[in-house]
Amino acid sequence: MEYPALAPGILLRRYKRFFADVCLDDGREVVAHCPNTGSMRAVNVPGCRVWLAASDNPKRKLAWTWELIELPQPDGSTAMVSVHTGRANRLVEEALREQRLSGLDGYTTLKREARVVGGATQTQARLDFRLDEPKHASAFIEVKQVTLKEPDGHGYFPDAVSARGRKHLFALADLAASGHRAVLLFCVAHAGIRDVAPAGHIDPAYTLALREVAALGVEMLAYGCQVNCHEGVPATIHLSDPLPIHLGPADSDCVQRSM
Repeated sequence: MEYPALAPGILLRRYKRFFADVCLDDGREVVAHCPNTGSMRAVNVPGCRVWLAASDNPKRKLAWTWELIELPQPDGSTAMVSVHTGRANRLVEEALREQRLSGLDGYTTLKREARVVGGATQTQARLDFRLDEPKHASAFIEVKQVTLKEPDGHGYFPDAVSARGRKHLFALADLAASGHRAVLLFCVAHAGIRDVAPAGHIDPAYTLALREVAALGVEMLAYGCQVNCHEGVPATIHLSDPLPIHLGPADSDCVQRSM
């Protein structure tokens, strides 16, 4: 996925979920749209370099959109992090259409926003993708963006209590029980994260549900994201390497659930 032209600046503050004050490198202070409604735990770090996209759409209230932040790492380097949650689905869709995700290639039809109803838990939900191919079971995919890296060095999801996230897990479990393929795909948008685990210290109910549905046949994948720069400016982003997933005590150790 290509970025529009991005402008660098320094994050001053993020507030009211949707707003971020940024001092651009040219000295202007602007208010940017923050396309992330989550807690942004460990990602909302004033004083760090950020990258904004500009829009000339006269109907927009804010001309700038916050896309990326560079976070300091323990070794003195910085890690690029995509804060724009809307990018995760686009990255996954791009990879699916290009047949780059092992085990999810070979499908001929992709549908966005697949509505599912019923099942053992009577859960109704809208999942991100449905893949179809006449000779195979349909595959339903729910995408979750991961940006939380804790001081222990591991990546975690969710970064806040997520009843909606649990609902998606149970919907996937219903699909697996019905003979479909049900896939939870973590899009890891933090370049410094090398593995993913459920955030039991933040949402223990989600952690228990994740282990439960894994035992019921829900498949799990995690992929990192790579940002490529041109002359020092972020230019493109794409899904890169698969990452391991730790499920904790209910899991044997560290697994990459492949399909």
